[in-house]
Amino acid sequence: MTPAMQDAPSTRPYLVRALHEWCSDNGFSPYIAVQVDSSVQVPMEFVKNGEIVLNVSFDATTSLRLGNDFIEFKARFGGVSRDIVVPIDHVIAIYARENGQGMAFPAPAATGATAPVVDAAPTAPDASSTEAPERGGLHAVPNDPTSEAPPHNPDEPPPPGGPPRGGRRPQLRRVK
Repeated sequence: MTPAMQDAPSTRPYLVRALHEWCSDNGFSPYIAVQVDSSVQVPMEFVKNGEIVLNVSFDATTSLRLGNDFIEFKARFGGVSRDIVVPIDHVIAIYARENGQGMAFPAPAATGATAPVVDAAPTAPDASSTEAPERGGLHAVPNDPTSEAPPHNPDEPPPPGGPPRGGRRPQLRRVK
């Protein structure tokens, strides 16, 4: 990687804002999937398997700010207003709830400080949801643009043996 590429800011916040705008302009509800650890401020009772899915539509949030370093807003969970702060590098996907179209991102490097797994169902679907998209449309963005592995085309069948486990390619899973 060239020194200029190492110093370049992340494209993730710009892509998140663009997809949020696309969802909003087309009447879709933008949802973000977030990997939760100690740096993420979300209601921990709604975290499952170290992840939470949040509705970040203008109708479900107050004071939404999609910044370069953090996504910040207020939302109601079970009738209680909560301040939400998500580091942008913890956003692992953004997609339209209605059709599943969006983009997935690599998970942040493991820090060992993951949140405890809580098995609770959300009670306020307007602010948080554990629904995964019903259809495809999400694809991974490689961590390193110089990586040798070509991006997988979702319209092609997977390679024999499936994708390598434990590799750098993020996986989305349906959470109920």
